[in-house]
Amino acid sequence: MRRALALIVLPLLFRSLIFGQEAAPSAEHAQTVARVLLALILILLGAKLGGEIVERFHQPAVLGELIVGMLLGNLSLLGFHGLDFLKNEEILALLAELGVILLLFEVGLESDIVEMKAVGLSAFSVATAGVIAPFLLGWGVSSWLLSKAHRLVHIYVGAVLCATSVGITARVLRDLGKLATPEARIILGAAVIDDVLGLLVLAIVSGLIRAADRGTATVPIERLVWIIAKSVGFLFGTIWIGQRLSPRLFHLASKLRVHGMLLVTSLSFCFLMAYIAHAIGLATIVGAFAAGLLLDQVHYRDFLERGEHRLEEALRPLTTILVPVFFVLMGIRVDLSSFGRTEILGFAALVTLAAIFGKQICGFVVWERGVNRMAIGLGMIPRGEVGLIVAGIGMTLVVQGERIVTPPIFSAIVIMVMATTLLTPPLLKWAFLRTAVIERTLSKSACDGERA
Repeated sequence: MRRALALIVLPLLFRSLIFGQEAAPSAEHAQTVARVLLALILILLGAKLGGEIVERFHQPAVLGELIVGMLLGNLSLLGFHGLDFLKNEEILALLAELGVILLLFEVGLESDIVEMKAVGLSAFSVATAGVIAPFLLGWGVSSWLLSKAHRLVHIYVGAVLCATSVGITARVLRDLGKLATPEARIILGAAVIDDVLGLLVLAIVSGLIRAADRGTATVPIERLVWIIAKSVGFLFGTIWIGQRLSPRLFHLASKLRVHGMLLVTSLSFCFLMAYIAHAIGLATIVGAFAAGLLLDQVHYRDFLERGEHRLEEALRPLTTILVPVFFVLMGIRVDLSSFGRTEILGFAALVTLAAIFGKQICGFVVWERGVNRMAIGLGMIPRGEVGLIVAGIGMTLVVQGERIVTPPIFSAIVIMVMATTLLTPPLLKWAFLRTAVIERTLSKSACDGERA
């Protein structure tokens, strides 16, 4: 007992003698910890309360989390400045970054490469059109309304509009009882491919911005080709290699009988992929998404056979805590005072219209006959979490000391995400009901014609 006590106390005494008072936690450090604890209480409880309220109106919980964040971040407009620290607290930003990495890992886990191949040419055509058209429209709107901004700002605004939220679309289709329809299969397959293409666009645009920040006024064509090749090669190369190596990795890890080894191995794999993506100049979320995409339940069946929970279930406690931190923090960073400026309101409105109409071309590139093309276009509208993630990354990218996405632009993008998420359920319901009414009318007319 004395020996154990000595092993604990002596290093502390030695550290105090060498480093003096700096060894003890400073008052500033203690204050930071207290601030973060208070922030987490407000964020987590507020996120759950906001999610509960909006879900009562059949809306996704992410909207409630954004609204709670906007309320917390704009109390200064009412004269209360006690929570202003939330916008710039680095520890919260780090927790939010971990949350978004886990979120994209989870999205990758829920995406099935086999199903992506099975949905065929229509889903791929819909996804491709659903990336190109919004990208060009977003670029055009930004160039028109933000004519004095850097060219890369316009490209980034286009990139934000590319992705479609798989989770929100799936929930709307499930609530409408349409998950088994051909339209639903095309929409969900296209939404997954859309996310892959959207992340590739993000990787390419981020690479261009980093190249410009190093002082390159115009990016040479060979540099652009290298960025594209690197982005495509990483995503598809890691999936090809990972599908062959990950079963062996998980089989070896399963030899260790320590409880929770599946979760630790999976998280380590996710973080490693995110680190590699960052090391070669891509966004960490691209690596996290790739990690989730290549992991299949068959890779860790040894863990399941000995009674451990499925990976999605094991991740849920972590994502329940960290993911809301990201969405609430995105809401906190929305500056409502910027909407007092007419040009920002106009930008938010036109970006929202570009986000909606840019996806409507999707219905025209479906190869199957007899499907509800309007429903497919409307089902691709919501941007949700992926749009917010892309916008949030834009807040961290700079060119010559200036942020690519400024707070007013970010606020407009968040409004676009919320608007597209809110509009999708009623529009999609209307599209399916409209088709049903037309079919009944035609059927009745045909019956009346036969009787006559």
